[in-house]
Amino acid sequence: MYELITTDGAAKRGVLHTVHGDIQTPVFMNVGTAAAIKGAVSTEDLYRIGTQVELSNTYHLHVRPGDQVVRDLGGLHRFMNWDRPILTDSGGFQVFSLTGLSKIREEGVTFQSHVDGRRIFMGPEESMQIQSNLASTIAMAFDECPPALADRSYIVPSVERTTRWLYRCKREMDRLNGLPETINKNQMLFGINQGGILPDVRKDHARQIAQLDLEGYAIGGLAVGETHQEMYHIIEEVVPLLPKDKPTYLMGVGTPANILEAVDRGVDFFDCVYPSRNGRHGHVYTNHGRMNMKNARYERDSRPIDEQCGCPTCQRYSRAYIRHLLKAGEMLGLRLCVLHNLYFYNTMMAEIREAIEDHSYAAYKAEKLAGFAEGTPE
Repeated sequence: MYELITTDGAAKRGVLHTVHGDIQTPVFMNVGTAAAIKGAVSTEDLYRIGTQVELSNTYHLHVRPGDQVVRDLGGLHRFMNWDRPILTDSGGFQVFSLTGLSKIREEGVTFQSHVDGRRIFMGPEESMQIQSNLASTIAMAFDECPPALADRSYIVPSVERTTRWLYRCKREMDRLNGLPETINKNQMLFGINQGGILPDVRKDHARQIAQLDLEGYAIGGLAVGETHQEMYHIIEEVVPLLPKDKPTYLMGVGTPANILEAVDRGVDFFDCVYPSRNGRHGHVYTNHGRMNMKNARYERDSRPIDEQCGCPTCQRYSRAYIRHLLKAGEMLGLRLCVLHNLYFYNTMMAEIREAIEDHSYAAYKAEKLAGFAEGTPE
């Protein structure tokens, strides 16, 4: 159940009560595609850096090690030793990104595994069954994610199919949650709004899916080629049409600035690979811009990445040491950068929640964006 605590303009401060604990929103979900954060980050680390929700990928876990294996081992929480909420995406985005390897039908999609080439079929029922085996806290509906800039002639029938699939997902989820052998009988289902950057299609779809009594609603198919302003415009069009008493999730977004802007437009769930992916390349986030830790300027710099940061990396290690690790190809270097970035994101979300509670979000957002615009810190 979602509880709306307060608002500041369109920004929402809430809490989603789940069987695996409360999720304070707005929240950034730390992405662990194959049940692990890339960069040698353990679940113990996730507790230390303030992670509320871990996100794993249905398709990848179905292919390897197999959702039946995870089920036999007690579900994803026990498998990865994590007792807080987990969201599993439906696998739809990965399936449709396998260009040339998939074939779409009303029943679902036939595609080839990127691991061993075997043919796999996945439709709404199969996606729900896999996610039920994984026993995640929140399951995402199986949808088609068309390119944001695709023609109307492609997007309209695609969205209509996604709507039909959503009804099938809900029926199957209800059935699975009623089975005695199901591990998590309280698994939640979030529906997904699609429609590219066509406001009329997006709004019509939002009205349709809002009629279903789902636990949450996501906006998908953005941050895949459109401009930031086009993305913000779609959010402004869609969010007012989604239920106010349910969480709104902007999938795959994004930069710290993107999150600040989307919160201001009523979004309260986020996920993105940026903090871990950029960290693995030595790029770290601070309140005064992004830093490239491989830069020669840090060779003899004994300061932490950010002297105001409370993360495990900044509490113990210098810029010079981190640069040395990265240049030497030592895994510890990328691990320390990933830890810092995830802590930065998680801490920013805590600050956002506090600012909304204090009804000072506009000032907080302006100050934060001004700091990001300063450029690379010295």
